[in-house]
Amino acid sequence: MTESRRDRDIEGRARNARPRDGLGRPLPYGADGVERQPEGVVRAPGETLREAQRLLDAGMPFHAHEVFEDAWKSGPDEEEPLWRGMAQLAVGLTHAARGNRTGGARLLLRGAGRISGYADRAPYGIDVSGLTSWAHELAERIGDTPVDAVAEAPRLTRSGGE
Repeated sequence: MTESRRDRDIEGRARNARPRDGLGRPLPYGADGVERQPEGVVRAPGETLREAQRLLDAGMPFHAHEVFEDAWKSGPDEEEPLWRGMAQLAVGLTHAARGNRTGGARLLLRGAGRISGYADRAPYGIDVSGLTSWAHELAERIGDTPVDAVAEAPRLTRSGGE
């Protein structure tokens, strides 16, 4: 009889406990990985943007996506499309950095479409127009060769933000 091992969190939900690299790819058990972002952290919008920018600048867009995911799940309902779109932009960059042209382009364009409705008010200093242009431009030129996540990291806010 074979035994199936499933990682579980403290609530008993299935969670993959394997370490991950900077792009969120699972590594073998026991390998040195990048520390994961804690889940369910409630941050002020400015703190969300600063932490996500830090992660993007470090070449860890998958982890930045998790920061945005916390914002969309804990923030006001009317901001859900903004934060979900920001998460999709980060995941789009993640896929592009992994060499997944189709997934990267699809998520970049989906994220750009989701945040575009905020362009007239640019909440929290987010450079909505700049991010939308960045996403469309990157989606057009990504290929099967992985992009450099650090070199392609966008600026989230206009001139320092907030």
